[in-house]
Amino acid sequence: MAKLNKQLHLILYRKYGKHLKYVMMLFCVIFVTLSLPKQARFRFEYEKGKVWMQKDLYSPYSFSIQKTSDEIEKDRDDILKTVLPIYLRDDQVIDNELDGFNSEFENKWRSSGIAEKNKENYYLFGSSILKDIYKRGLMSPVKKYQRYGDNYNFSLLQNNLASQLNTTDALYISNAQGIIKEKISRNGEIENKEWLTQLVSSHLSPNYLYDAELTEKLEENSLSSLSLTRGMVQKGELIVANGTMVNSSIYQKLESLRTAYEEDAKVGGNSQLILLGQFLLSGLIITLLLIFVYLFRRDIYVDNRQLALILLVITGMLVTLSWAIRIKVPSVYYIPFCIVPIIIRILFDTRLALNIHLLVVLIAGFFVPNSFEFAFLQISAGMVAIYSIKNLIKREQFLISALLILLNYFIAFLGISLIRDGSFSDIEWLNFLPFVFSVLLSLLAYPLIYAFERMFGITSDVTLMELTNTNSKLLRDLAFKAPGTFQHSLQVANLAEAAIFKIGGNTLLVRAGALYHDIGKTVNPHFFIENQNRGNNPHDSISYEQSAQIIIQHVNKGVEIARKNNIPEMLIDFIRTHHGNTRVDYFYQSFLKNFPEKFVDENIFRYPGPIPFSKETAVLMLADSVEAASRSLKDPDAISISDLVERIIDYKLDQGQLTNSNITLKDIDTIKLIFKTMLMGIYHVRIDYELDVI
Repeated sequence: MAKLNKQLHLILYRKYGKHLKYVMMLFCVIFVTLSLPKQARFRFEYEKGKVWMQKDLYSPYSFSIQKTSDEIEKDRDDILKTVLPIYLRDDQVIDNELDGFNSEFENKWRSSGIAEKNKENYYLFGSSILKDIYKRGLMSPVKKYQRYGDNYNFSLLQNNLASQLNTTDALYISNAQGIIKEKISRNGEIENKEWLTQLVSSHLSPNYLYDAELTEKLEENSLSSLSLTRGMVQKGELIVANGTMVNSSIYQKLESLRTAYEEDAKVGGNSQLILLGQFLLSGLIITLLLIFVYLFRRDIYVDNRQLALILLVITGMLVTLSWAIRIKVPSVYYIPFCIVPIIIRILFDTRLALNIHLLVVLIAGFFVPNSFEFAFLQISAGMVAIYSIKNLIKREQFLISALLILLNYFIAFLGISLIRDGSFSDIEWLNFLPFVFSVLLSLLAYPLIYAFERMFGITSDVTLMELTNTNSKLLRDLAFKAPGTFQHSLQVANLAEAAIFKIGGNTLLVRAGALYHDIGKTVNPHFFIENQNRGNNPHDSISYEQSAQIIIQHVNKGVEIARKNNIPEMLIDFIRTHHGNTRVDYFYQSFLKNFPEKFVDENIFRYPGPIPFSKETAVLMLADSVEAASRSLKDPDAISISDLVERIIDYKLDQGQLTNSNITLKDIDTIKLIFKTMLMGIYHVRIDYELDVI
């Protein structure tokens, strides 16, 4: 039953799979539209310090001018200065401490060693000091009110009556201890001054108690009268004229108009039309993306998994933006927008990464303040992110990329701040912190790339770097079981990588493909000439048909081994195509020569294919054939190497092996040149520059 369901799913997918991308596209547009903030968009763009280039702007209605955050904070501080902290006088504290002094005096007097006749004098003097201190008032300072100095005014409540005092009118415990020590030291009748000083000082507790709850209520009542606006702009009043510099005053009027406009739109605007507008914009962006993929990356267009990944990344970023706006994040620059181009670049290519980043920033620009400034910062940072990992060779490039993105943000932030304020001293450097946080978050791209690879079956450059490590299990097996093939694979990798770098392509991919293309030879390594000892050829004891089949089977065996070890399909393509559908000519010609009268089925001597279908697979086929053939040269020189390269590559062209690969004749000439140069270096050939071979 499960098998039947699986087959049914496959049938349905084959029949309707080509339409699935449009369903995913529609769901993406709907999801993004529903998540975006539902607010009307203010039609004017403006920045402080720039010239107003649009027509004269008159107020469409009367509105209040909002105060700036600095003005509100200043007014708030001024109001709080007028609110005095509330203290309560607690006489119970005095009674408790005097009773405590009396009890402790009696207990400690016996062990004091002081003459009994002085007892009453000691007691009366100590208790009088305590009474004087508590009469003046003992309190603890509140740091909140010491911001304007050590001393501050406060209101003292006693019997529902309030009186205004200053902290200088009362005593802190430290001051009281000083007074106790001073009074006792001046009294000549007191012999054991230290004993009495310690005893009196141990009974100091504040009797003026700070009432935080009552004070906060008074502050809240006072702040409730704080006005968030200053002045009015009347209907028809000129706000800003064309060619006028947007100074602080005009900027605040424009901000107030924008707020009033959006508030008015919430009340009187049609939310369904806003939703329609967002749907049209989101649909346009996703459609442009689909057109780009169709025109320039047809392989992604036909692969619903890859397309689903791209739509997921776009949706995730825009939903994150919407969530940040909804919870009122202090700055949208906390959001790591550069994570999108990094992920797309690593998983796909540079052009697609840049295109998607531009589209995401364009649609985000409709929902963030200062959209031009936002777009400039994010587009430039995204470009730096893409350029800095154009050729991913080492893992530390992620960190280098993050530092370069941060440097771009800093230069852009500094430039925009100077344009806006015209002064270094007015730059608010704390506003740069969100960019630092954003860059740190962009490093999450690394684990996300790993997750996306596993979820969608995509191979990134990071994985390719891991696979090209010759200490990996399969390559170690190849080096141990078929050392000649391993050396051949290394040489092929060098040739193919140099060629693809010159004509343009994925160097990491072609290197990894070259290292694994002959992995199937680990099954019967001694049947391949590069692994044979001299005088021992196992082909001598079997038929030509069997020999040909053993040679051909290394392709199928390689595919089986690779899939068993979870090698990505894009590398398995190199195993399947590196011989295309060519013949094993040595055994085919030997059969014809020795059995001319017999009928021969040519398919027995032909590789199953397919032929190469990309630049990378085509270059690998050529590098593999040229490197293998070069080993047969007895005395390699410039002429023999040049003739060999020309003959091998021309033969592949004549056999139609490069028909499906997007490789040009100009690329072929470049590849020939690279192969000739490198082979001459490998065989230490002295190049005769009079020969027209290079």
